[in-house]
Amino acid sequence: MSSVPLPPSARLSAAVVLRVSLVGLRGRPLRAALSALGIAIGVAAMVAVLGVGAASRQQLLDQIRTLGTDMLTVHPGQSLFGENARLPVESVGMVARVPSVRSVTAVGAVENGTVRRTDKIPEADTGGISVAATRLNLLTTLGGSVRSGVFLNSATEMYPATVLGSVAAGRLGVGQPGAQVYLAGHWFTVIGVLDSLPLNPEIDRSALVGWPVAEGLLGFDGHPTTLYERSDEEAVTAVREVLASAVNPRDPEEVQVSRPSDALTAQLAAASTFNSLFLGLGAVALLVGGVGVANTMVISVLERRQEIGLRRALGANRGQIRLQFLAESVVLSLLGGLSGVLLGVLVTLGYAASRGWPLVLPVQALAGGVVASTLIGAVAGLYPARRAARLTPTQALATG
Repeated sequence: MSSVPLPPSARLSAAVVLRVSLVGLRGRPLRAALSALGIAIGVAAMVAVLGVGAASRQQLLDQIRTLGTDMLTVHPGQSLFGENARLPVESVGMVARVPSVRSVTAVGAVENGTVRRTDKIPEADTGGISVAATRLNLLTTLGGSVRSGVFLNSATEMYPATVLGSVAAGRLGVGQPGAQVYLAGHWFTVIGVLDSLPLNPEIDRSALVGWPVAEGLLGFDGHPTTLYERSDEEAVTAVREVLASAVNPRDPEEVQVSRPSDALTAQLAAASTFNSLFLGLGAVALLVGGVGVANTMVISVLERRQEIGLRRALGANRGQIRLQFLAESVVLSLLGGLSGVLLGVLVTLGYAASRGWPLVLPVQALAGGVVASTLIGAVAGLYPARRAARLTPTQALATG
């Protein structure tokens, strides 16, 4: 008696494969949700790290672009014998003669100068606020602005008037001009409060007074302690090389020259390093989630032997069984990945908004989260799918 060959198995369309895989997941919703949660946590961590890092990086880049990289600062260093050096009194005029220098200004620290709200507060309680004599073009050179009141001018610089940096005003409890503060043993009237200067935090913590009143009333010796210089962008390197010699031709080694924007650039590099670290932790979490998916699929194969045997008996071939379980694993991981991307986006937007950063969502991170979860699902489901496909109908039904 001749045997009649069985007809070839029908090809499963993508819609049928998707529907079958969803039926398998709906049969064990809690286990599927817990497995997808591992993938979601890993993807969310990676998206949040990349998203927050991108927002932080953009904020720093915007700040650098706004504040500029064309400013150099000059400080006194130390002499050959280890003593504190001093900048020459005429150093501002000497720097102004350097080619490509657009503007230069200076401040000078008033030694033993303290600022208190009243003379009843102990002198030792300084609040970290210093007193500095300033040139009138300080804000122009630094690119600063006055939050309230006015800055010093040619008239007020000769009288006991002061302008407070943003931090100094906060610590003294002064928000508006007109208040009196006890400055270096004298009463001064606050005529202005400055906005914050991110590149010059020392100004934020200072009470600024005019150069003439500092010399005549506060015992200031006229030697600047910090010079601020701005030059053409393309000439910053060349100016930096000659600035020390221009400030102090006799002892240029006693002069320190720096660029404040370098601190922001270093902060940008440090942020990138930490992003790489946290990204690695997110990848570990994603790997753990993949192991969870693999474990779930292995258990699913063991529990669904009867279903596998029945499908094989009805004509499903090994490839269709393998595709079914592989699709379940991929769909499970993909759902976890999409949930993780959504969670990561919400975390990024919330954190950026709370810090006042620009809202930046790197498309690569969003697409990468979905692709990574899909690949994890494919790899995690490969072994369970092959194991299910190896079962013969008689083996599966006998142990079902």
